[in-house]
Amino acid sequence: MDPPALRSVTCTSSRPHDASELLLSAVRRFHAEAEMTPEKESNGLDNYAFALEGRFCDLPNGGEELDSSMDEDSNKLAYCVTDVPPWYLCIILGIQHCFTAFGGIIAIPLILSQGLCLQHDGLTQSHLISTIFFVSGICTLLQVTFGIRLPILQGGTFTLLAPSMAMLSMPEWTCPAWTQNASLVNTSSTDYVEVWQSRMRALQGSIMVGSLFQVFVGFSGLIGLFMRFIGPLTIAPTISLIGLSLFDSAGSSAGNHWGISAMTTALIILFSQYLRHISVPFPTYSKDKKLHTSRVYVFQILPVLLGITLSWLICYLLTIYNVLPTDPDQYGYLARTDLKGDVMSQSPWFTFPYPGQWGMPTVSLAGVVGILAGVISSMIESVGDYHACARLSGAPPPPKHAINRGIGIEGIGCLLAGAWGTGNGTTSYSENVGALGITKVGSRMVIVASGVLLVVMGVFGKVGAVFTTIPSPVIGGMFMVMFGVISAAGVSNLQYADMNSSRNIFIFGFSMFSGLVIPNWILSNPKAITTGVVELDQVLQVLLTTSMFVGGFFGFILDNTIPGSKHERGILAWNKAHEDDSSNTLESGEVYNLPFGLSSYLPSSSWCRYIPFCPPGMPSSLNACGADANSLEPKQPLGQPEPAQIIVGVGL
Repeated sequence: MDPPALRSVTCTSSRPHDASELLLSAVRRFHAEAEMTPEKESNGLDNYAFALEGRFCDLPNGGEELDSSMDEDSNKLAYCVTDVPPWYLCIILGIQHCFTAFGGIIAIPLILSQGLCLQHDGLTQSHLISTIFFVSGICTLLQVTFGIRLPILQGGTFTLLAPSMAMLSMPEWTCPAWTQNASLVNTSSTDYVEVWQSRMRALQGSIMVGSLFQVFVGFSGLIGLFMRFIGPLTIAPTISLIGLSLFDSAGSSAGNHWGISAMTTALIILFSQYLRHISVPFPTYSKDKKLHTSRVYVFQILPVLLGITLSWLICYLLTIYNVLPTDPDQYGYLARTDLKGDVMSQSPWFTFPYPGQWGMPTVSLAGVVGILAGVISSMIESVGDYHACARLSGAPPPPKHAINRGIGIEGIGCLLAGAWGTGNGTTSYSENVGALGITKVGSRMVIVASGVLLVVMGVFGKVGAVFTTIPSPVIGGMFMVMFGVISAAGVSNLQYADMNSSRNIFIFGFSMFSGLVIPNWILSNPKAITTGVVELDQVLQVLLTTSMFVGGFFGFILDNTIPGSKHERGILAWNKAHEDDSSNTLESGEVYNLPFGLSSYLPSSSWCRYIPFCPPGMPSSLNACGADANSLEPKQPLGQPEPAQIIVGVGL
């Protein structure tokens, strides 16, 4: 339960002197009660920090009180965000977080390989997987150390995948016909290398320029302005169309052997839905209990990895016993595991990805504009992940300066990903945020261990080579589940809006249908856009073939122009879901301030608080209203002026 001293502090005092005296007296009472508390952790944090009645793992719905019969012990956090678990536990849980993110991380280069003409070049695919592992690890370390400073893992983003594939589908980037035939592809020829590297360099340049916009928005504090006009009816079609627009990739891969892909899908569904509440005993060792067994919900933690591994093993057995056809022209041949057997022998043990490894990046206006649409969607999604991660890790809601730094560091991560040549950017991984609620370990040191492990896996070339040998139907079965969940996750944002309103039904339905119809027609008629200006034609081609942009654009325009109350639009419920509903659990400064004591070196002058990404001089946790005052969502109505942070940030 929360300390009585903190519960007694309110924000109703209208006189500053009375409020400050009230705060000081409350702090004194809090410390007096804390000294009388016998139970202290070794790091000096009160047990209040992780004895919260489940509110971080099971959030209340619509402001209702939590069920008093809830088992409190099962919802306690074992380690909060600032705690440091034993080193072996950090490594074990870090490996688990890496496994949780594997599905999303390896799916991106495998999908991009189709647009980059790399379907039959397993060695290059392994280099791409190693590169994205390496960059994801670096970006994770940057985010946990200097960014939002919450236990949140960074990895490739599907929001940039849609505009990237739209860019690669343009007539000038269409793959030559001979690259689609494995017998005609010579992966070492200069012609073939130039075919895929020229496309990769174009992607790199567009991602690097687009990421500069995210860096500016984050460090200038403009993300708060964006969130005022973007609500559930904009986010729902945008996120949903990311998954729906990739149905062709899922169908093409799964169609190579529908039996294997159906088995993979069934296994993932079995593990993630039917067996998720079944715990499996594992042998563990501790100083107190020595060797004993602990029950772990392994199916709930690793459903995708288990489903892929089991299907992969079955395909291997079917291959060595020649159950699968050996003729390349027969149906089911692509389900064999020996199609890329030479990749393991050819790939080096150690590989060191470096910036510009594919050549000097090139920039195209069409690619940059398309990437910007994905960058905006990624920022919005990350803000929601920050708030969810704070609740699940026992931290107070992130203040403005931490959110600004988090978005800015994500922009730097996209810049690094573009420079290294992953063909993608980076974003916060929602599935790893959900894993915090399962493991009850919210320590950011665990995510630091995950970042180090990802860097190590990116250096070992054999690791990336292993994943390229996964048969295409197994990947297709994973895509069917993954893209379906992404689509449903977008629709889930409609819970905040009033879907009994004909206004909202029209906006969502029209946005979704337009996001499917217009891109499909443009792809069928690539020469329909002829304005006379080649650059403008390319920009329109990329934007109008990006489903998430078309749907999000119509949702944004209609939601902000058709009359409707904030309650009807879901703005009030959306903001409330991202606000804290009780007092802080840890001092905000301890969680979100800069590391290595850098905050203490900042000048205590009043002008420092106008820098959007700098922490305030006074820890916000000493102010019981600090959680609400520093949260991202503004309390003032739309007509009032912008905060000074935004004005100064834009001026800089």
